[in-house]
Amino acid sequence: MEWGNYSMYADFVLLGLFSNTRVPWLLFVLIFLVFVISIASNTVMIILIHMDSHLHTPMYFLLSQLSIMDILYISTIVPKMLVDQMVGQRAISFAGCTAQHFLYLTLAGPEFFLLGLMSYDRYVAICNPLRYPVLMSRKICLLIVVAAWLGGSIDGFLLMPVTMQFPFCASREINHFFCEVPALLKLSCVDTSAYETAMYVCCIMMLLIPFSVVSASYKRILLTVYRMSEAEGRRKAVATLLLPHGGCQPLLRGCHVHLCAASLLPYP
Repeated sequence: MEWGNYSMYADFVLLGLFSNTRVPWLLFVLIFLVFVISIASNTVMIILIHMDSHLHTPMYFLLSQLSIMDILYISTIVPKMLVDQMVGQRAISFAGCTAQHFLYLTLAGPEFFLLGLMSYDRYVAICNPLRYPVLMSRKICLLIVVAAWLGGSIDGFLLMPVTMQFPFCASREINHFFCEVPALLKLSCVDTSAYETAMYVCCIMMLLIPFSVVSASYKRILLTVYRMSEAEGRRKAVATLLLPHGGCQPLLRGCHVHLCAASLLPYP
Protein backbone atom coordinates (compact mmCIF):
# COMPACT_ATOMS: atom_id res chain seq x y z
CA MET A 1 0.00 0.00 0.00
CA GLU A 2 2.89 2.31 0.77
CA TRP A 3 4.40 1.58 -2.66
CA GLY A 4 1.03 2.38 -4.26
CA ASN A 5 0.79 5.69 -2.43
CA TYR A 6 4.27 6.63 -3.57
CA SER A 7 3.43 5.77 -7.16
CA MET A 8 0.27 7.81 -7.01
CA TYR A 9 1.33 11.01 -5.29
CA ALA A 10 5.10 11.47 -5.64
CA ASP A 11 6.32 14.48 -7.62
CA PHE A 12 7.66 14.15 -11.16
CA VAL A 13 10.83 15.75 -12.51
CA LEU A 14 10.71 17.42 -15.91
CA LEU A 15 14.09 17.04 -17.58
CA GLY A 16 13.04 19.90 -19.81
CA LEU A 17 14.38 21.29 -23.03
CA PHE A 18 17.16 23.59 -21.89
CA SER A 19 19.34 20.88 -20.36
CA ASN A 20 19.82 19.36 -23.83
CA THR A 21 21.37 22.45 -25.41
CA ARG A 22 24.71 24.20 -25.03
CA VAL A 23 23.12 27.66 -25.08
CA PRO A 24 20.07 27.34 -22.82
CA TRP A 25 19.59 31.09 -22.30
CA LEU A 26 19.62 31.79 -26.03
CA LEU A 27 16.90 29.19 -26.48
CA PHE A 28 15.09 30.65 -23.47
CA VAL A 29 15.07 34.14 -25.00
CA LEU A 30 13.90 32.78 -28.37
CA ILE A 31 10.98 30.85 -26.88
CA PHE A 32 10.09 33.77 -24.61
CA LEU A 33 9.97 36.20 -27.56
CA VAL A 34 7.84 33.87 -29.67
CA PHE A 35 5.52 33.32 -26.69
CA VAL A 36 5.11 37.06 -26.05
CA ILE A 37 4.54 37.80 -29.73
CA SER A 38 1.94 35.06 -29.92
CA ILE A 39 0.06 36.25 -26.84
CA ALA A 40 0.22 39.89 -28.00
CA SER A 41 -0.92 39.17 -31.58
CA ASN A 42 -3.81 37.00 -30.45
CA THR A 43 -4.87 39.55 -27.84
CA VAL A 44 -4.76 42.39 -30.36
CA MET A 45 -6.81 40.28 -32.76
CA ILE A 46 -9.49 39.66 -30.13
CA ILE A 47 -9.64 43.36 -29.15
CA LEU A 48 -9.86 44.56 -32.75
CA ILE A 49 -12.63 42.11 -33.59
CA HIS A 50 -14.54 43.15 -30.48
CA MET A 51 -14.16 46.90 -31.03
CA ASP A 52 -14.65 47.15 -34.82
CA SER A 53 -18.30 46.67 -35.76
CA HIS A 54 -17.28 45.88 -39.36
CA LEU A 55 -15.59 42.74 -38.05
CA HIS A 56 -18.70 41.45 -36.27
CA THR A 57 -19.16 38.70 -38.84
CA PRO A 58 -19.22 34.90 -38.44
CA MET A 59 -15.75 34.49 -39.92
CA TYR A 60 -14.10 36.93 -37.52
CA PHE A 61 -16.12 35.64 -34.59
CA LEU A 62 -14.67 32.17 -35.24
CA LEU A 63 -11.19 33.67 -35.63
CA SER A 64 -11.55 35.35 -32.24
CA GLN A 65 -12.45 31.99 -30.69
CA LEU A 66 -9.40 30.47 -32.34
CA SER A 67 -7.28 33.21 -30.76
CA ILE A 68 -8.72 32.45 -27.32
CA MET A 69 -7.97 28.75 -27.76
CA ASP A 70 -4.46 29.55 -28.89
CA ILE A 71 -3.74 31.76 -25.87
CA LEU A 72 -5.04 29.15 -23.43
CA TYR A 73 -3.24 26.35 -25.24
CA ILE A 74 0.29 27.75 -25.12
CA SER A 75 -0.25 29.19 -21.63
CA THR A 76 -0.71 25.66 -20.33
CA ILE A 77 2.91 24.69 -21.05
CA VAL A 78 5.25 27.52 -21.95
CA PRO A 79 5.04 29.78 -18.83
CA LYS A 80 5.91 26.96 -16.42
CA MET A 81 8.76 25.83 -18.67
CA LEU A 82 10.23 29.35 -18.70
CA VAL A 83 9.71 29.95 -14.96
CA ASP A 84 11.32 26.60 -14.09
CA GLN A 85 14.37 27.57 -16.12
CA MET A 86 14.61 30.93 -14.36
CA VAL A 87 14.38 29.56 -10.82
CA GLY A 88 16.29 26.35 -11.53
CA GLN A 89 13.37 24.10 -10.60
CA ARG A 90 12.29 20.96 -12.46
CA ALA A 91 9.81 19.31 -10.12
CA ILE A 92 6.08 19.19 -10.84
CA SER A 93 3.55 17.75 -8.42
CA PHE A 94 1.29 14.87 -9.34
CA ALA A 95 -1.73 17.19 -9.24
CA GLY A 96 0.07 19.78 -11.36
CA CYS A 97 1.11 17.15 -13.89
CA THR A 98 -2.46 15.84 -14.06
CA ALA A 99 -3.84 19.35 -14.59
CA GLN A 100 -1.27 20.17 -17.28
CA HIS A 101 -1.89 16.87 -19.03
CA PHE A 102 -5.67 17.39 -18.95
CA LEU A 103 -5.56 21.00 -20.16
CA TYR A 104 -3.11 20.17 -22.94
CA LEU A 105 -5.43 17.48 -24.32
CA THR A 106 -8.67 19.43 -23.88
CA LEU A 107 -7.26 22.56 -25.55
CA ALA A 108 -5.48 20.87 -28.45
CA GLY A 109 -8.56 19.10 -29.79
CA PRO A 110 -10.88 22.13 -30.01
CA GLU A 111 -8.40 23.99 -32.25
CA PHE A 112 -8.45 21.19 -34.81
CA PHE A 113 -12.22 20.89 -34.63
CA LEU A 114 -12.73 24.63 -34.96
CA LEU A 115 -10.42 24.81 -37.97
CA GLY A 116 -12.43 22.00 -39.52
CA LEU A 117 -15.75 23.70 -38.82
CA MET A 118 -14.42 27.03 -40.11
CA SER A 119 -14.13 25.41 -43.54
CA TYR A 120 -17.93 25.09 -43.42
CA ASP A 121 -18.09 28.88 -43.13
CA ARG A 122 -16.01 29.26 -46.31
CA TYR A 123 -18.11 26.62 -48.06
CA VAL A 124 -21.33 28.49 -47.31
CA ALA A 125 -19.82 31.87 -48.22
CA ILE A 126 -18.75 30.66 -51.68
CA CYS A 127 -21.23 27.93 -52.58
CA ASN A 128 -24.37 29.40 -50.97
CA PRO A 129 -23.73 33.15 -50.62
CA LEU A 130 -27.41 34.13 -50.70
CA ARG A 131 -28.19 31.83 -47.77
CA TYR A 132 -25.07 32.80 -45.81
CA PRO A 133 -26.90 35.03 -43.25
CA VAL A 134 -29.24 32.13 -42.45
CA LEU A 135 -26.77 29.23 -42.53
CA MET A 136 -24.20 31.19 -40.53
CA SER A 137 -26.46 32.98 -38.07
CA ARG A 138 -25.27 33.87 -34.58
CA LYS A 139 -26.97 30.76 -33.22
CA ILE A 140 -25.15 28.53 -35.73
CA CYS A 141 -21.84 30.21 -34.89
CA LEU A 142 -22.36 29.55 -31.20
CA LEU A 143 -23.24 25.93 -31.95
CA ILE A 144 -20.04 25.59 -34.00
CA VAL A 145 -17.93 26.93 -31.12
CA VAL A 146 -19.66 24.70 -28.55
CA ALA A 147 -19.28 21.68 -30.83
CA ALA A 148 -15.57 22.44 -31.27
CA TRP A 149 -15.01 22.72 -27.52
CA LEU A 150 -17.01 19.61 -26.64
CA GLY A 151 -15.78 17.46 -29.53
CA GLY A 152 -12.18 18.46 -29.07
CA SER A 153 -12.27 17.92 -25.30
CA ILE A 154 -13.13 14.23 -25.59
CA ASP A 155 -9.46 13.25 -25.61
CA GLY A 156 -8.83 14.98 -22.30
CA PHE A 157 -11.83 13.48 -20.52
CA LEU A 158 -11.10 9.98 -21.85
CA LEU A 159 -7.31 9.76 -21.73
CA MET A 160 -6.37 11.76 -18.64
CA PRO A 161 -8.14 9.54 -16.02
CA VAL A 162 -6.75 6.35 -17.58
CA THR A 163 -3.20 7.67 -17.96
CA MET A 164 -2.90 8.99 -14.43
CA GLN A 165 -4.25 5.82 -12.79
CA PHE A 166 -1.27 3.75 -13.96
CA PRO A 167 1.32 3.01 -11.23
CA PHE A 168 4.51 4.96 -11.89
CA CYS A 169 7.14 2.87 -10.14
CA ALA A 170 10.04 3.55 -12.51
CA SER A 171 12.11 6.72 -12.48
CA ARG A 172 10.07 9.86 -11.83
CA GLU A 173 12.05 11.77 -14.45
CA ILE A 174 9.95 12.76 -17.49
CA ASN A 175 12.13 13.18 -20.57
CA HIS A 176 10.14 16.16 -21.80
CA PHE A 177 9.33 19.75 -20.85
CA PHE A 178 5.69 19.01 -19.98
CA CYS A 179 3.53 16.06 -18.92
CA GLU A 180 2.82 14.45 -22.27
CA VAL A 181 1.15 11.03 -22.42
CA PRO A 182 3.90 9.01 -24.18
CA ALA A 183 6.56 10.40 -21.85
CA LEU A 184 4.44 9.55 -18.79
CA LEU A 185 3.69 6.02 -19.97
CA LYS A 186 7.44 5.29 -20.17
CA LEU A 187 7.50 5.58 -16.37
CA SER A 188 4.75 3.02 -15.77
CA CYS A 189 5.70 -0.38 -14.38
CA VAL A 190 2.79 -2.18 -16.09
CA ASP A 191 2.24 -3.07 -19.73
CA THR A 192 0.57 -0.10 -21.43
CA SER A 193 0.90 -1.28 -25.04
CA ALA A 194 -2.84 -1.97 -25.48
CA TYR A 195 -3.71 1.43 -24.04
CA GLU A 196 -1.12 3.18 -26.21
CA THR A 197 -2.57 1.53 -29.33
CA ALA A 198 -6.10 2.59 -28.38
CA MET A 199 -4.84 6.10 -27.58
CA TYR A 200 -3.16 6.52 -30.97
CA VAL A 201 -6.26 5.22 -32.76
CA CYS A 202 -8.36 7.73 -30.82
CA CYS A 203 -5.99 10.58 -31.69
CA ILE A 204 -5.94 9.63 -35.36
CA MET A 205 -9.73 9.64 -35.43
CA MET A 206 -9.74 13.05 -33.75
CA LEU A 207 -7.54 14.33 -36.58
CA LEU A 208 -9.37 12.54 -39.38
CA ILE A 209 -12.75 14.05 -38.49
CA PRO A 210 -11.77 17.72 -38.98
CA PHE A 211 -9.48 16.78 -41.88
CA SER A 212 -12.40 15.06 -43.62
CA VAL A 213 -14.63 18.10 -43.09
CA VAL A 214 -11.95 20.41 -44.50
CA SER A 215 -11.30 18.14 -47.48
CA ALA A 216 -15.00 17.77 -48.33
CA SER A 217 -15.66 21.51 -47.96
CA TYR A 218 -12.73 22.60 -50.10
CA LYS A 219 -13.52 20.00 -52.74
CA ARG A 220 -16.98 21.52 -53.14
CA ILE A 221 -15.50 25.02 -53.07
CA LEU A 222 -12.96 24.26 -55.81
CA LEU A 223 -15.64 22.65 -57.97
CA THR A 224 -17.88 25.70 -57.53
CA VAL A 225 -15.04 28.10 -58.42
CA TYR A 226 -14.11 25.99 -61.46
CA ARG A 227 -17.69 26.09 -62.76
CA MET A 228 -17.91 29.88 -62.52
CA SER A 229 -18.04 31.41 -65.98
CA GLU A 230 -16.99 34.95 -65.09
CA ALA A 231 -13.36 35.74 -64.24
CA GLU A 232 -14.44 38.45 -61.79
CA GLY A 233 -16.58 35.97 -59.90
CA ARG A 234 -13.65 33.57 -59.66
CA ARG A 235 -11.38 36.30 -58.29
CA LYS A 236 -13.93 37.25 -55.63
CA ALA A 237 -14.42 33.60 -54.67
CA VAL A 238 -10.67 33.04 -54.34
CA ALA A 239 -10.34 36.24 -52.27
CA THR A 240 -13.14 35.04 -49.99
CA LEU A 241 -11.42 31.68 -49.68
CA LEU A 242 -7.96 33.04 -48.85
CA LEU A 243 -8.98 35.86 -46.50
CA PRO A 244 -9.41 33.80 -43.33
CA HIS A 245 -6.16 31.93 -43.98
CA GLY A 246 -4.25 35.19 -43.92
CA GLY A 247 -5.76 35.90 -40.54
CA CYS A 248 -5.11 32.41 -39.20
CA GLN A 249 -1.37 32.46 -39.80
CA PRO A 250 -0.42 34.74 -36.89
CA LEU A 251 -2.97 33.05 -34.68
CA LEU A 252 -1.52 29.58 -35.12
CA ARG A 253 2.08 30.60 -34.50
CA GLY A 254 1.48 30.26 -30.80
CA CYS A 255 0.73 26.56 -31.19
CA HIS A 256 4.13 26.15 -32.78
CA VAL A 257 5.97 27.44 -29.68
CA HIS A 258 5.94 24.10 -27.91
CA LEU A 259 5.72 22.04 -31.11
CA CYS A 260 8.99 23.53 -32.38
CA ALA A 261 10.50 23.05 -28.97
CA ALA A 262 9.35 19.44 -28.95
CA SER A 263 11.14 18.83 -32.22
CA LEU A 264 14.39 19.93 -30.59
CA LEU A 265 14.04 17.49 -27.71
CA PRO A 266 15.72 14.12 -28.33
CA TYR A 267 13.72 11.09 -27.26
CA PRO A 268 15.45 7.96 -26.00
